[in-house]
Amino acid sequence: MARIVVIGAGMGAMAAAARLAVAGHRVVVHERSGTYGGALGAVERAGFAFDTGPGLLQLPAVYRDLFVKTGKEPLERCVELSQVEPAVRHVFADGTAIDLPNASRAGVGEALDAALGGGAGARWSAFMNRAREAWDRTRRPLLEEPLWPNWQVLAEREPYPAVPHKRLLRRELRATTLTGVGELELGGDARLLVLLEQYALAWGLDPRTTPASAAVLPYMEHTFGAWSVRGGMRALARAVYERCLARRVEFAFDSPVARIIEKDGRAAGVELADGTAHEADFVVAGVAPGVLDGLLSGVSGMSGASGVNIRAEGEVPARAGLPSRLMVFLALRGPRPEGTPHRTVLHTPDRGDELDRLFGDRPGLPLAPTLTVLRPDDPALTPDAEHEALTLTATVPAHTRVTGADVERLLARAESVVPGLRERLLWHEVRTPADVAEATGAEGGAVPPPSLAAGEGRLLHPANSTRLPGLFAVGGWAHPGGGLPHAGMSGTLVAGLIVEGPDFRGSQ
Repeated sequence: MARIVVIGAGMGAMAAAARLAVAGHRVVVHERSGTYGGALGAVERAGFAFDTGPGLLQLPAVYRDLFVKTGKEPLERCVELSQVEPAVRHVFADGTAIDLPNASRAGVGEALDAALGGGAGARWSAFMNRAREAWDRTRRPLLEEPLWPNWQVLAEREPYPAVPHKRLLRRELRATTLTGVGELELGGDARLLVLLEQYALAWGLDPRTTPASAAVLPYMEHTFGAWSVRGGMRALARAVYERCLARRVEFAFDSPVARIIEKDGRAAGVELADGTAHEADFVVAGVAPGVLDGLLSGVSGMSGASGVNIRAEGEVPARAGLPSRLMVFLALRGPRPEGTPHRTVLHTPDRGDELDRLFGDRPGLPLAPTLTVLRPDDPALTPDAEHEALTLTATVPAHTRVTGADVERLLARAESVVPGLRERLLWHEVRTPADVAEATGAEGGAVPPPSLAAGEGRLLHPANSTRLPGLFAVGGWAHPGGGLPHAGMSGTLVAGLIVEGPDFRGSQ
């Protein structure tokens, strides 16, 4: 039985802790805050509750597997899952609205044909077929296996089979970015283009430079669906925490780690902020890169910001600055109207301004940002049936200082899809990039995207193994990247590397 210290109680860290405990190890989690869940927090006030992280779950099979492998009680006995229908309503700048069905690629094509005409559904369906090829080629190396030592293969090969376009007396033209896919393969309809680009934008990625391999993002949603959890995603975090307790994982809250102890060339434990030292055979760090740098500042050869949590065989390119999220939680009087979609995406009328402010040389909150509106049909989130809990989310640059005028602009935009919002509003609370930074430790409140192939490795995350033997990285800032399902997968990979050793190659 090994002694294992886990730093942080995020979803990836807890997934690793539960699996390691089942394997017979003694696991202690040290969390600097007073609660579990990491980015999966909640705001509760006057009988209302709001998720501070993602409001929907993709690939619930990841957490079903976690609960099956860590006990006899399946996930659905611990939380109530349901597919939302429709999966999403898209409202475009010209007023066109489309409801896309959940987990139905054929249904999505039919909905696009009905709303946009001109063969839009057929073009999208053909794109989804190519996206499936990209998914099949990258699923194992990007989601189910530790990052390859020769990760450059993933960086150099574009798994998306772009359609060649012949040009007179010139070489064939193929899309290499997500925007390129939309422009060359979706028939020139601006609405299809922004629909596609939104899958990158939601993760803080510039679709103009994000590799075509990002086609797997809409593929995942259209194929595996989007799921809600009764009580919000915080209920999922609670279920994972309780599963850890049932497997005798120990938690120490309000217990910040000051540094990782190195002995004889390997991780040997942690020292807490109060000076207390805890020995360990392995250390698992579920923290942001800058935080991990600080914890290793006293370890020989491990200081600096050059990416300490990487494999010695090769370095994944340094990540460029990533955007954050601005969220506004609205408590409304009056019941949720019948037939209201759980999720609405209100697209910006000026995509050029939005992309320039998010990724260009004039950073700031876009004048009319793309806005995601979540209106869950969940009585557990409101004081009674005569009230509604609503969340607005926009992608914004990291470090953004949010003003009252900024919030007013979001409310004004939301009124176009939430009639009577002002008259119904009881109160609102704002979650800024600074709040995200405080909760997660990520600089500027940056949010990690999932790992993607191609793009010269810019969208790969550092390996779970590190240069310091005995130290492993878990969570959204390590392979396979950000997102709830990816966090769960990172926990699986770290547990496998510790239990089975460096030859672990993922589940078969």
